Amino acid sequence: MNAHDSRHRDERGVSLVEVLIALIVLAFGVLALGRLFPAGSRAQVQDHLLTGANNLAREKVEDLSSLVWSDTALTVGRHPAGTGFESLGANGEWRRSYVVTQMVAPLDNLKKIDVTVNYGGAGLSGQRSVVASTYLRK
Repeated sequence: MNAHDSRHRDERGVSLVEVLIALIVLAFGVLALGRLFPAGSRAQVQDHLLTGANNLAREKVEDLSSLVWSDTALTVGRHPAGTGFESLGANGEWRRSYVVTQMVAPLDNLKKIDVTVNYGGAGLSGQRSVVASTYLRK
């Protein structure tokens, strides 16, 4: 046997079994990566709803903070009255209401305002809410 023949035996190519195993490993990797996209998209929508709820609660607190003490929007109780709410967003994704509470003496020169924004959907189990509170002085 000459040196030329032994070199050909050492330079074997990739076998069909090795190619199949590599393809299977690659397929599992692609499938695992594919499962991340829906979860990432769902998390992005949930973050959008949470950020929107925080912004809407803060916006209402700022609006109410600029009113005078005797304004009808600052009367004690739930606003809108009863079980009502403001439906906000293009598809009503957020529902906002607020409660005004008169503090008792010696803090009777303060009103507490709690703004609640409810939201749901996008894979959330049930409704979620954000509450922003502030105090107004007479």
